[in-house]
Amino acid sequence: MADAKKITVRQIGSPIRRRNDQRATLVGLGLNRIGRVSVLDDNAAVRGMIAKVHHLVEVVGEGA
Repeated sequence: MADAKKITVRQIGSPIRRRNDQRATLVGLGLNRIGRVSVLDDNAAVRGMIAKVHHLVEVVGEGA
């Protein structure tokens, strides 16, 4: 799967005063600090995680 699509996300919001499941979702995305960037496979599971914490992250880039 060398040609799997990737998605790049950046954390823009703090997990302070957020529910534990949202904090765990950020950790699952490889994020835990504002400004940190993570490159992930673009699949349904990752898209669902991004949707769950959409107010704390931004999608920086998509594609190959």
